[in-house]
Amino acid sequence: MERPNPFYRRSRISAKKFRQLLRLFALNLTATDASHLTGLTRKSLTVIFLKIRARLAEECERQSPLSSGHVEVDESYFGTRRVRGKRGRGTSGKTIVFGLLKRDGKVYREIVPECKKATLQAIIRGRVAPEVVIPSDGWRGYDGLVDVGYAKHFRVHHGQNEFVRGNSHVNGIKSFWSYAKSRLHQFHGIAPEKSYLHLKECEYRFNLRKNSVYAELLKLLRKYPL
Repeated sequence: MERPNPFYRRSRISAKKFRQLLRLFALNLTATDASHLTGLTRKSLTVIFLKIRARLAEECERQSPLSSGHVEVDESYFGTRRVRGKRGRGTSGKTIVFGLLKRDGKVYREIVPECKKATLQAIIRGRVAPEVVIPSDGWRGYDGLVDVGYAKHFRVHHGQNEFVRGNSHVNGIKSFWSYAKSRLHQFHGIAPEKSYLHLKECEYRFNLRKNSVYAELLKLLRKYPL
């Protein structure tokens, strides 16, 4: 008698077959490519992959606040639409993503409606301990961090062609933005309602860049099956 699938309850997919498709997911294959290799339909794999991404998002949200070292803060803009003459924070029609990255450690990112001071500081105060060193650029949304307890807030002013000053820079979080945009490019456009899950997947993969993603997925789905 075939044993139940411990990773995907109430599913007709065997544990062996599921491990195969999970390995393909870990290798960053699309649902279409995985369909050709597993014999499962693209529609079925699209549903399963979205469920896996939902588990990854939940795991990312369970991560502890950043409590030591240097935590870089920055925002980036995701999407294909570009308005002529507008770039960066003036860009219209794109998804705004705010990120925190601990040097040589993990990243946390969140989709935000805008880059105003109240929005950004609420996330920082909920995720970053007061004793942490916070490097940022000169965006006014970071004004007042010292006043709310972050005495070690240091800026680099990109508008003045200053990108590194001593140990103050946001190169680490910039490298994550580059990684995420490069990875998402393979999907040739993502529906806005799925942006959150795909960006959380980027966060999860980046945080496991020194580990086996496949092995970590097996552990996660044994603990929190689909």
